[in-house]
Amino acid sequence: MQYFPPALETLVEQFARLPGVGTKSAQRLAFHVLSLSEEEAGRFAQAILSAKQAIHCCPVCQNLTEGDGPCPICVSPRRDAGVVCVVADAKDVIAMERSREYNGLYHVLHGVISPMNHVGPDDLHVKSLVERVAGGTVHEVIMATNPDTEGEATAMYLSRLLKPFGVKVTRLAYGIPVGSHLEFADDATLMRALEGRREM
Repeated sequence: MQYFPPALETLVEQFARLPGVGTKSAQRLAFHVLSLSEEEAGRFAQAILSAKQAIHCCPVCQNLTEGDGPCPICVSPRRDAGVVCVVADAKDVIAMERSREYNGLYHVLHGVISPMNHVGPDDLHVKSLVERVAGGTVHEVIMATNPDTEGEATAMYLSRLLKPFGVKVTRLAYGIPVGSHLEFADDATLMRALEGRREM
């Protein structure tokens, strides 16, 4: 039995396709959109279309940007061009920038190696990373992929690929989160914390 008009059902289905949005949330979003005025709904739809048309990948780092040239991070004279932080997605760049500690450049892979999902190195922006490193201006590459199976496999693959160029390849340290307790940490986290310890 169909509870909603077909147009509303279609709208709910489209919202449900978004990551992290279940059926109930999709229904709430659809009803919210219906409650908008014609003008507000038009602005919402136009914002989606405008973003799709204007945003593309930076030709240098593959981060999302507007315009034809490199992104603002790549052209900034304040950034250290000799250090490149490799991340899986554009949203990881935002996370790194929030720390306000990193002042190098980035390289966005747009995914990780995942044989289960049929994603291999050729499906990622690996070739452009190798070309950047081969250029000779990069002296350190920081692997900042997630500490899960796919992230580790991607970091190891890239590390082996870049080592012949004589660059220093490092991995983000991870371990016990600030504010947590040792008794709640799992074995793998404790092991990583011990491996990544540093002198005080």
